[in-house]
Amino acid sequence: MLKGLLLSVIVGLASYYSDSFEGKRTASGETFRQAKFTGASNRFRLGTYVKVINISNNKSVIVKINDRVKNPNVLIDLSESAARQLGFIRKGIIKVKVEEIK
Repeated sequence: MLKGLLLSVIVGLASYYSDSFEGKRTASGETFRQAKFTGASNRFRLGTYVKVINISNNKSVIVKINDRVKNPNVLIDLSESAARQLGFIRKGIIKVKVEEIK
């Protein structure tokens, strides 16, 4: 378990990357991989770790922010592996709580 100081909490919408992004460069310069636990957000600094909680089922995942969101209506865009852990592959978009971890 990752322990640390909680810096901020934001509620908003989460979506996940399509397979067309596999292997492409992220804003941080890393190569995007659906199998890694990563996310894109304009609200958190690149390299920040956040805990994402699916409000409807209370499932959570910790991801590293390594890219920027293109859709202004989405708080965080997640890799497929992170979306699967949260249980929203079939829905495509869900309401989440995102907690920044120091």
